[in-house]
Amino acid sequence: MPVRPSGPGPEPEEPEDLDLVLEDRLRRFATIWSRAIFPVTATSLTRPEFELHLLPWARELSDALHGRPFDTAPAGRVGAALVAAHCTDPDALSRTLGVVESYLVLYCGRPAQDTAEELRARSARLQHALAAGFARALRQRTLTEQEAIARSALAARSLAEEALHATEARFRAVFDGAAVGIGIADLDGTILEVNDTLTRMFGGLETHIRGRRTTDWVHPEDGPQVWRMYGELVRGERDHYRVEKPYYRGDGTVLWTNLTVSLLRDADGRPQYQLALMEDTTERRLLNLRLRYEATHDALTGLPNRTLFFERLDKVLAAGGGTRFALCYLDLDGFKAINDSLGHSAGDRLLVEVADRLQSCAARSGEMVARLGGDEFVALTTGPASDEDEAGELARRILHVLSTPISLDGRELAVRGSIGVVEGPAGGERSAAEVLRSADITMYRAKSAGGNRFERADAEADARAITRHGLTTALPAALDRGEFFIEYQPLVHLGDGTVHGAEALVRWCHPQHGVLGPDRFIPLAEHTGLIVPLGRWVLQEAVRQARFWNRSHSDGGPLRINVNLSPTQLHHPGLVADTVDVLERSGLDPGALCLEVTESALIGADEDLLKPLRQLAEMGVDIALDDFGTGYSNLANLRRLPVSVLKLDRSFTQGMQTHPVDPVDLKIVEGIVSLAHSLQLAVTVEGVETGAQAEQLRELGCDTAQGWYYARPGAPDRIHSLVLADAI
Repeated sequence: MPVRPSGPGPEPEEPEDLDLVLEDRLRRFATIWSRAIFPVTATSLTRPEFELHLLPWARELSDALHGRPFDTAPAGRVGAALVAAHCTDPDALSRTLGVVESYLVLYCGRPAQDTAEELRARSARLQHALAAGFARALRQRTLTEQEAIARSALAARSLAEEALHATEARFRAVFDGAAVGIGIADLDGTILEVNDTLTRMFGGLETHIRGRRTTDWVHPEDGPQVWRMYGELVRGERDHYRVEKPYYRGDGTVLWTNLTVSLLRDADGRPQYQLALMEDTTERRLLNLRLRYEATHDALTGLPNRTLFFERLDKVLAAGGGTRFALCYLDLDGFKAINDSLGHSAGDRLLVEVADRLQSCAARSGEMVARLGGDEFVALTTGPASDEDEAGELARRILHVLSTPISLDGRELAVRGSIGVVEGPAGGERSAAEVLRSADITMYRAKSAGGNRFERADAEADARAITRHGLTTALPAALDRGEFFIEYQPLVHLGDGTVHGAEALVRWCHPQHGVLGPDRFIPLAEHTGLIVPLGRWVLQEAVRQARFWNRSHSDGGPLRINVNLSPTQLHHPGLVADTVDVLERSGLDPGALCLEVTESALIGADEDLLKPLRQLAEMGVDIALDDFGTGYSNLANLRRLPVSVLKLDRSFTQGMQTHPVDPVDLKIVEGIVSLAHSLQLAVTVEGVETGAQAEQLRELGCDTAQGWYYARPGAPDRIHSLVLADAI
């Protein structure tokens, strides 16, 4: 039953107020940012002026954090803007990344729209993009300076040929004092001169550089275009080129540089020398690699995270060429209980141990393991198409490594998992999101089957699960739009055939799926909690209809209305108050209402659960024990239940369809009826489909019946004609 409103709730926050709150948080973020980087920024602005300068950039980061689709380009523009604003000190970037990491989600996140894990992942990617934009802008600025230096060097060199004494000091000042490494080589590649900056970049010994040939510094990560452009330059086919190139230092470490090589020509335009300008980008590259790693790996377990997994899966699905893939989606069974009982610290240690075990069993070529979040992991394997059951073999390996208990704080914890397996050829039409959704659905199928097992994806099962999800999300709006209606099935006296009342059966007129029976949506309403408002609506409509019948046909005696109560409604604290309110508003006598509760809902019920039913029974409302005979309740417990009607399950009447009827079935029904009457309980039988069944049930002493023999559930006006006919 739905909760009866107890009073007005808090006024919802106006959109204007929300905008002010978001703007205030954004200004706080800008304030923290300005305080962090102002001391290392070369600017003539005051700190408050600089804060206003940062505010639009902060807004760009906030908008990018929640963008649909998500795009990191604004963060790159913010990084470039920092360089343009003279925030070029290395500490400016480091402090900016620290502020974004610590405060962007805190002040600009909107948990109602995105999960905290998704916001943190987006923040990490924005940091990476910001650093990359900063690096590109700084590199471009440096390259511009390098070109200016190169032009100065070329000019100085030309002037030196014309007036060596006048220009040598000028050239040497530029050459030796430059902040970038400068080297000059002849067209054969022999290095003739290097400045101190370049010498320090290579380890500090000029003898290790001067006299060597440029071709000695081939590196395995050199792109093919590096040496192709070098050949074109020394042949005079191009004047300069720019590349990112690594070098081995004398101690074996790697130096990463932004390299600009220009061709120096003589007065007649013939190629004469090479001029190389080098910017050391090793630390920047390491920073980018660190940010990339943090953005693509789980901080707790070190496994690849959702971002990196999707990148890998996208590549696998696009590969084609006879390649197959298999994906195992793992969710630990009962992990929440471990967190709740032992604490999140123990839960984290358990996840780390599980991650280590998964890595150990999926270490073959073409296999990877990732953590998607929480206690959800995925294992992916790829390889050539074959008849071998790669997917099943991988799933069995995972279940095997999890079978050994994990020791935590002196406890041996058994770890179980449910796995959904999806496999197929690469290069198909399915996207990574569709594959993962299918694996997720299949995993829950394995969990529903008892867990500690794996299930394979099935297109029909996926379609049913997607339909269930669609119905679940559509339920709230359906109630608001009035898509539900009620059909009524008569309850007939077996003694004289008169209509005793009717059971209210709710239906859903779905816009796409047509009319749906309660078996299609009542379990979903139970799961989502919508059963409470839906149940109250059914009670209101059914009671209003019963009151209308009794006013229209008062001469035939009052018709009773039976309304089903779900287990969730039975536990709802407002059950009694809501029922009383509905009866009072309609004017229906409580004795004309019967609430049906399933036998399974009352198995093992304590006095707290029975108290609301007792209160309703004391008011005159009948309580019926529905589906009696399907559970395992002790018949002796009937005396303590506040019920006045037993409704025998249709399985009893189905047993009477055989010819001849099993005498044992008849004895069971006869015994239940005798026991019920001795306890002053009326007996109603469901599922009566033939006249022979109706006659047998009448002879056995059953009081009322319902079923297709009398009438199928239908519109309320059909009950009127049945009452007027006084028989079915």
